[in-house]
Amino acid sequence: MEIELFKDPNLAVTYHGVLKKDCSLGSINWLGVGGNCDWLYQPKSYSDLAHFLNHLADEIPYFVLGAGSNLIVRDGGYRGLVIRLGREFTSIRCKNNRVYAKAFAKDSQIATKAAENGIDLTFLRTIPGTIGGAVKMNAGCYGAYLADHLLRVTMVNRTGEIYSLSAEELRFSYRSSSIPEDAIILEVELQGEREDSPKLLARIETYVDQRNHTQPTGTKTAGSTFRNPSGCSSKLGQNEKTDRLAWKLIDDAGLRGVRIGDAQVSKKHSNFLVNLGNATAAQVENLGEMVRREVFKKHGVLLEWEIIRIGELVYPENSRSLN
Repeated sequence: MEIELFKDPNLAVTYHGVLKKDCSLGSINWLGVGGNCDWLYQPKSYSDLAHFLNHLADEIPYFVLGAGSNLIVRDGGYRGLVIRLGREFTSIRCKNNRVYAKAFAKDSQIATKAAENGIDLTFLRTIPGTIGGAVKMNAGCYGAYLADHLLRVTMVNRTGEIYSLSAEELRFSYRSSSIPEDAIILEVELQGEREDSPKLLARIETYVDQRNHTQPTGTKTAGSTFRNPSGCSSKLGQNEKTDRLAWKLIDDAGLRGVRIGDAQVSKKHSNFLVNLGNATAAQVENLGEMVRREVFKKHGVLLEWEIIRIGELVYPENSRSLN
């Protein structure tokens, strides 16, 4: 029996945007793995999304898909609704030292546009994905985090209520925030220090060169796989030790380059898992779990996934989780 998408199946819900059934997710995430979702919805506006959510059946789970980075979609697919914000949610506006960006704007584009307007948000340039996802996980690099620059977030919840919260209300911590699970980020307000635009653009080029030199760019990957166990960043502080970084723990366990099928621990950066061509989601996830087991055996440290995993395992018995 087919599950109804809306609360009242007898009510013709009027909405704008695109709604499709049984859509492939493997083709729209960076790793290129995973099954289908039951429904895929792309709204046209804030109000359209709010209206849609207000009528959505209570038993239907939903997941917001941004650029498809930082994500493993399991081979069994996602049983529910995937919401994808499109080009209507990509605008970026700068005023004084503030940047107003809609949730589907790419982090890299925000960094560049801010720099062109003399606003320092350069750390965003090499963070993959969109600003909505970056805010939810308090993404960061080069010693800076979203929480350091965020002023306000506008969101919509499952009942269709659109509301805003300040950064102080979101209780950010390392790679996490208290943004409610049912909340969908619509727009963010950021601030950065004023600086000469040429200097900021030059810094961005330095960051890009550094990333290309140290990370597996141009390959199928979901970005950084595991959180640093001490909560330290890639820019070490006085009390942070290199040997506590996830990549170093993985390296010291002898796992650089290890493969399961076409899933591999990157030879270039060992905290990246890559799809060499025809990997399945199960191979990627099982490789990650193997890394966790071996690092725990070697160091007594249990790495935590930074990559989000959604959907159903095709063969759950073959996936040994340490959670």
